[in-house]
Amino acid sequence: MEKKENIDIFLKDNATKHDVTLTGNGFSSRPEAVRPVSARNVRRLLSFQRYLHSSRFFHGIPASNPLGYILDDDFTGQAKLMLQKVGNWNFDIFLFDRLTNGNSLVNLTFHLFNTYGLIELFQLDMVKLRRFLVMIQEDYHCQNPYHNAVHAADVTQAMYCYLQEPKLAETLTSCDILLGLLAAATHDLDHPGVNQPFLIKTDHYLAALYKKSSVLENHHWKSAVGLLRESDLLSHLPTEDRLNMEERLGSLILATDISRQNDYLSEFRTHLDKGELCLTNGGHRHFILQMALKCADICNPCRPWKLSKQWSEKVTEEFFHQGDIERKHNLEVTPLCDRQSNSVANIQIGFMAYVVEPLFVEWSRFSDTRLSMTMMSHLSLNKQGWKEGKDKQEASSSRVSEEQRTPATKDSNSKVLPQGSKGS
Repeated sequence: MEKKENIDIFLKDNATKHDVTLTGNGFSSRPEAVRPVSARNVRRLLSFQRYLHSSRFFHGIPASNPLGYILDDDFTGQAKLMLQKVGNWNFDIFLFDRLTNGNSLVNLTFHLFNTYGLIELFQLDMVKLRRFLVMIQEDYHCQNPYHNAVHAADVTQAMYCYLQEPKLAETLTSCDILLGLLAAATHDLDHPGVNQPFLIKTDHYLAALYKKSSVLENHHWKSAVGLLRESDLLSHLPTEDRLNMEERLGSLILATDISRQNDYLSEFRTHLDKGELCLTNGGHRHFILQMALKCADICNPCRPWKLSKQWSEKVTEEFFHQGDIERKHNLEVTPLCDRQSNSVANIQIGFMAYVVEPLFVEWSRFSDTRLSMTMMSHLSLNKQGWKEGKDKQEASSSRVSEEQRTPATKDSNSKVLPQGSKGS
């Protein structure tokens, strides 16, 4: 009992604040336990302008022209220059996050909405949009080494690159683009930093709520819908349209469930083999959006080594942290999360070979472009890089083990004579 309570304490901060459940034809907020009002909840009661004013006030920043701050001041100097190349596959999201003072997801997504003219097309209120994006960024857990707002920003940038590919750019509707960007930005919303099997074996309430099926993805989706409704971003649209967009958003996010990878990959391969994909068909376009989001979600091994290596180390750190928790509470340690029997190189080589490469081979068949060739080239080089690193590490470990097994020995009968002396 004590073990269960300790794990619940660890996870209590990961309980959703915006999770919603399906009831009838729509969604309703999930009841939550009564608890003291936190600063976060009070903050949400304020209008965005008042929250911005109070935040700047408490940080000693003058409150003059707050609206100008919202729309202009965040985009300074080098960050603006970087956004001019946001469609470049070498885009360094880590640098951009530093330049925007940790606000990469807000600034990048707002910029892409503006670039596509989605604000005007859907008559979005800019302050509501900004508030919505801030709430999304806040609901990612910054303490997670990997599943945080920077990862969401990186996936959103990758999604933009895919949306720019000729086959998609020529056929996608404005609604497709809006949903694609929203799904990328929210696809891991409120991620607790542990995987589904961990939630199931610790009897977390989310596992029961979603019947142990796509637990995290369902949670990300319902959390995103909760924020959409809290921000009133789409409240001016007809109810039927809003509900339809929420359902399609869920379908995109649910596609990122890695346990269903083979299902989507098999369907994708069949479509390509039969040559039956027709992007004038709304269902086919939606399926390609799902595949694009899946690619964006796990595209790190297809980035340049400098970026790819950082992501590899971060995701492994998160895996090992889960393993440490499992070991501490005498739970079965997930093999992928066991730092005592695994390494970054081993995990990455397997991930690339069995998950990433099969997906991107099919994506390259669908979209045979320069970007696809670039991604496949990086993937090959990165896999080779990890293999070489693994070989060096194993060789070094072998030498150390050999030295420990065969310590240097001296002949006990030998005598060391001083220099210049004569033997007897």
